[in-house]
Amino acid sequence: MASVVAVSPRDAETARSLASRKRRRALGTLVAAALPFVLGGCQLPTFYGYRGSTKQGHDEFLLYAGTVIAAIVVGVIVAALIVWSVVRYRKRSDDMPRQFQYHIPLEITYIVVPVIMVLILFGFTVFTENQVDAVSPTPALKVKVTAFQWGWSYQYPGNLTVTGVTTEDPDPVGINGAQCAPAVDCLGPGLVVPAGETTRITLVSHDVIHGFYVPQFNFSRYAQPGVTNIFDLTVQHVGIYRAQCTQLCGLYHSLMFFHVVALPPSQFRSWMSSQQSSAATVSASLSHSTTKAAA
Repeated sequence: MASVVAVSPRDAETARSLASRKRRRALGTLVAAALPFVLGGCQLPTFYGYRGSTKQGHDEFLLYAGTVIAAIVVGVIVAALIVWSVVRYRKRSDDMPRQFQYHIPLEITYIVVPVIMVLILFGFTVFTENQVDAVSPTPALKVKVTAFQWGWSYQYPGNLTVTGVTTEDPDPVGINGAQCAPAVDCLGPGLVVPAGETTRITLVSHDVIHGFYVPQFNFSRYAQPGVTNIFDLTVQHVGIYRAQCTQLCGLYHSLMFFHVVALPPSQFRSWMSSQQSSAATVSASLSHSTTKAAA
């Protein structure tokens, strides 16, 4: 004879709750397993920033993108919890809901989790800053950059100096032997560097505070009187990168442009050799003229 077992409403609700939890756990496991494959096949969005055309600038971009993604995830979780609370605990009757004053585990959670998040962001920030500020013991090129009202001067090895004022470019070198182009990116004197190799920049100011800023490098540094700033730039790709002074420095501040020309290493060395030869010829000619005038 078959027996009949009575199931209370509470038992039925408990069974449904357990089934719901199992489904949520299965869905969470599936999402966690699929996430690496989904993210591995896509590229990080730029979030209206530059990816960074230098090694140092790309490190900054990764920190920026990671911070934005973390903020989006936190925002989505908070919004979901708000919506869930509104729906789950909406008014269903005029009965007084259960009252309680403390929820120790919940309070500990919403204190500990934000602290952990801040510590993680702080750690990544310190690591990235150290990467950006690190200088190589053996850079491929050393250039002294002097800012002045209202232009830039670049002193390369071998007594080679290139100086330009406002939008003037005394040496409009471009890629593959062509002239610098497009014109909008070639304003001011060009700082020529080898692509894929580390360039050591020694930045000084001749008069007032100026700003050395290259947008696509995600990099800005002050040129200050009496202060020497030293940093490395490793431009990863051949190209021409517009730049400008970003610190109000006087009447023609808005015209104080410059640009960075990253050449393939072989082309850069050819350019350096030709410029040093030209500089030596000019120097010898001036010396000869001075000697004749003295005689």
